Amino acid sequence: MRLIPRDERFFELFAEIAQRLTGSATLLCELFAHPDRLDYYLGAIKKLEHEADVLTHQVNQRLDTAFVTPLDREDIHMLATRLDNVVDLIDGTARRAKMFHMKDVREPAKRLADSLTKATDRIAQAVKGMKQPKIVAEHARVIKQLEEEGDQIYFEAVGALFANGTDPLEVMKWKDLYDKLEDALDECEDVSNTLESISLKNS
Repeated sequence: MRLIPRDERFFELFAEIAQRLTGSATLLCELFAHPDRLDYYLGAIKKLEHEADVLTHQVNQRLDTAFVTPLDREDIHMLATRLDNVVDLIDGTARRAKMFHMKDVREPAKRLADSLTKATDRIAQAVKGMKQPKIVAEHARVIKQLEEEGDQIYFEAVGALFANGTDPLEVMKWKDLYDKLEDALDECEDVSNTLESISLKNS
């Protein structure tokens, strides 16, 4: 019999950070669909990024004070950090779009943003089901597939830039934006791997 209750609030905090992932990815998708409203989407993403930072800080504060945690302390810290990293990368992508004065959007960017949105939605579902390894494994499989599809979109898009790009500034701008989108998708896979590892360890 457990005499000291475990702090289950960590699972709620993970879910709240995951909500910021899906929210910011959806906004980024909208940003690439409507570049004329870039400032609005940039502000909305920045708000979610700040909220994710605050929630991640709450996780770390709770780690310092919790006597008994529901998961290994290292796993809690790693999962919160990796979830927050995805939001940071999405925010970084939006800020670059603003910095580069993006007016027109290339189709591969829309496709990468769509894959990113689907991956973050799977992460949110896996976070909710993280006590059930089979559920986490299924979402992890789909996230891996999305990441691989994103890799293919990225390689083709960058290849096309260097094959067809006549303006070096345009090539540089879009290469950087594609890089950030692909980095965010890669980080989603890292989150997925972490979730799968934690789920199996605690099943």
